[in-house]
Amino acid sequence: MNDTDHLVALDRQHVWHPFTPMKQWREGTPLVIARAEGEYLIDSDGKRYIDGVSSLWCNVHGHRVPEIDQAIRDQLDKVAHSTLLGLASEQSALFAGELVARAPKGLDKVFYSDAGATALEAAFKMAVGYWHHTGRPKRTRFVGVTGAYHGDTTGSMSVGYSDFFHKPFASMVFPTFWTEAPDACRPPAAVAARVRPTSSTGGLWPSEDPALAAAMLEHCLADLDGLLTRHGDEIAAVVIEPIMQGAAGMICQPPGYVRGVAALARKHDVLLIADEVAVGFGRTGKLFACEHEEVRPDILCLAKGITGGYLPLAATLATDRVEAAFTGAIADRRTLFHGHTYTGNALACAAGRASLALFEQRGLIARINASAATVKRRLDALRDCPHVMDIRQRGLMIGIELCKNRATREPFESAQRVGAAVCMAMRPKGLIIRPLGDTLVLMPILASRPEVLEEMMNVVVRTVQEWSAGLTRRGT
Repeated sequence: MNDTDHLVALDRQHVWHPFTPMKQWREGTPLVIARAEGEYLIDSDGKRYIDGVSSLWCNVHGHRVPEIDQAIRDQLDKVAHSTLLGLASEQSALFAGELVARAPKGLDKVFYSDAGATALEAAFKMAVGYWHHTGRPKRTRFVGVTGAYHGDTTGSMSVGYSDFFHKPFASMVFPTFWTEAPDACRPPAAVAARVRPTSSTGGLWPSEDPALAAAMLEHCLADLDGLLTRHGDEIAAVVIEPIMQGAAGMICQPPGYVRGVAALARKHDVLLIADEVAVGFGRTGKLFACEHEEVRPDILCLAKGITGGYLPLAATLATDRVEAAFTGAIADRRTLFHGHTYTGNALACAAGRASLALFEQRGLIARINASAATVKRRLDALRDCPHVMDIRQRGLMIGIELCKNRATREPFESAQRVGAAVCMAMRPKGLIIRPLGDTLVLMPILASRPEVLEEMMNVVVRTVQEWSAGLTRRGT
């Protein structure tokens, strides 16, 4: 048995993979990643693949980045981890200052955890605790956006509930108010009755249709306004993924949506929680997605790209106003009793600091926007494709939604797993991407070199065109 066979046997016997149908997984032959370099993952047989998912949306500068590698090595010579319970930490203090200096102004307090979902859980406690300590303890409910995904812990499931993911655990979630999402391919019924999404080939994608965007913006903000008017005295916070709802299928919001939600939160005196776990750290073309519309939330949740994709770390940033509600005399019992063993881990904070420094040193935001323009230009080749319903893009977050018939917007049966099949067809060509249902998700490493990005787009465009042509020939 060679090394690959041995690793596959161990994996099949012992490893329970996330979001993976395990029976089918064990019947297949997995790709075993052994090394990485720059934009490439290298399997146990030495074959190279472009990391088109940024290792689940978190890699920023590439793999084996000398500056981040060295920062971690240097920190190993000092201390790998010490608790923040009753002690301060050099790296966590320095990183907190650097995050605050770059975040929307006014987010001056940093609470560390270790993953996107835990960043949200801390935010939920901050929001409910804020109202409790300021004399309005009935404000315990949250407003979520339909289709949202914020993680898989109990609280994050509650505000991002999906029957497909979470139905067996419905008894575990708390009740949430829902406001309608501005989804161009599945617009709210009232909008669809007035403005039909673009569907003909060669023209605008539905997500580019200005009339549809305007109608959705008006409707969705009115829906949220009505909800806050009716239930504002129960609501602690509105929770949004700014600019792009990621796991919902790359659902991009029309211009003005984030600003409008923030304005309604202020109008009704509820807190605004911005989940930038996926959209933060340059992914949408700004360091933080809220910057696109000059919004400062009350609480900002960060993870994924925070360490450049190296180590688990998350941060929940809050305003002084929110944090002050948890301060007072010991007898007041206002302490935020919440935390994690590896809160503010020194190695992770050192990696985060090195990653953050590279944004300025390498002019990464400008590079991201140049790369986004390249992707948009290359994907124009799919405008005439009868089996592509929509292409949604914000920076280097891209979703290509496939369909059975673009003219009628008829979807494929979910059991066909068309998106997964098209993604797997790209693997022998040296590209790894993952779908969300029948939406192909492109998440290139943010610092991808132009030639690697072109190679990636060659594979994506050619594979989708060949697959679509095959369906047309078969009359399906």
